[in-house]
Amino acid sequence: MSKEANLAALTKFAEAVNTGNFDLFKDVVAADNVDHDPAPDQVPGPEGYRMFFSQMRQAFPDLNVALEAAVSDEDAIAFAYTLSGTHNGPLMGIPPTGKKIKIRGMQFTKFKDGKMVERWGSSDELGMLKQLGILKN
Repeated sequence: MSKEANLAALTKFAEAVNTGNFDLFKDVVAADNVDHDPAPDQVPGPEGYRMFFSQMRQAFPDLNVALEAAVSDEDAIAFAYTLSGTHNGPLMGIPPTGKKIKIRGMQFTKFKDGKMVERWGSSDELGMLKQLGILKN
């Protein structure tokens, strides 16, 4: 696939995250996608991302992920992003705090035939917990 096709798939994935239209995951995530850094209890494929981001959007109804930088070739995209939102719903047993968060993350994603087939990623979860007041500096 081309760099452009991979970027289009990544853009559609981000659209699903930012709008809550999780049916889009079926278009851009392979059923046998391997997530090397899954969330707890995350199942494979599009359904795993639907479950995870449903929980995230419940916790942060105004969840937004913005692309900051990306490097790509015909098989993969490496990118940095900023995730922001307001904690107005439960998150991993943490009751809503009403606090705004803004964290950064990085991800490396491989594509085949226009779909995500592998993902590695890391986001600043420690920073998020500090911003929510759960952990002290």
